[in-house]
Amino acid sequence: MRQDYRHRRTSVSLLNYHFVWVPRRRRSVLVGPVAVRAEALIRRTAQELDCEVLALEIMPDHVHLFLNASPHWAPDQLMFRIKGSSAHALRKEFAALRRMPSLWTRSYFVSTAGKVSSATIRRYLADQKTT
Repeated sequence: MRQDYRHRRTSVSLLNYHFVWVPRRRRSVLVGPVAVRAEALIRRTAQELDCEVLALEIMPDHVHLFLNASPHWAPDQLMFRIKGSSAHALRKEFAALRRMPSLWTRSYFVSTAGKVSSATIRRYLADQKTT
């Protein structure tokens, strides 16, 4: 789990984002094989973007992602790429998702870990599965 500063040639950073987003009309489609595949796709895309997934919880009707990001990417660019690539692949693989006009809504929530500690966010995400 990356809590170390990222040292680059011209910058030093520690950017942890908590993202939450939902499927279109908040439908409970993120279950079973769809949820498993969505997790794999999100983790793969994050890695491709030089980001580290600190915590990821996929609920039937929303996704929580706690991510350590490179300063190269703005939060909106991260969401655009993660949601876009996952939606494209999931709709291609699961016919039931093709009936929806789009998989994800355009909106999302993002917060930095500045107001609360990283441990608090991880604990909150872990508790999501138990409720």
